Amino acid sequence: MRSPDKDQQLLSLLTENARAPVAELARILGLSRTTVQARIERLERDKVIAGYTIRLTRAAERALIRAHVLITVKPKHAARTVADLKEMREVRTLHSVSGEVDLIAMVAAASVDALDSVIDRIGELEGVERTQTSVILATKIDR
Repeated sequence: MRSPDKDQQLLSLLTENARAPVAELARILGLSRTTVQARIERLERDKVIAGYTIRLTRAAERALIRAHVLITVKPKHAARTVADLKEMREVRTLHSVSGEVDLIAMVAAASVDALDSVIDRIGELEGVERTQTSVILATKIDR
């Protein structure tokens, strides 16, 4: 019998460290190694786990220049704009929002020049009416 609680615990552990050995995960969860491996395979098959990625250390992340880019999109261009933004590796997150702007992108680049280039590329996308950028100076809370 599957336990959704164990699945959530497993997902939480994998979120913390996607490279954790299955034997270690099994020990923490109090399950057998084969059971944990089967759960991971099922979660991947069911598209609960879409992939694995890396997280940079706080020091490496702080070395990047980050900004929030508020984007206003022409009517009927939202889907195309989102697809174009998805192709930009510097766009870390993208939110559809209510209010005066349509989208908020969190962008990270290695330098001010690189950030400026990304912002220019966003502004040149078909359907983008205007952008407004706020460079992140410091993160006060990160939970």
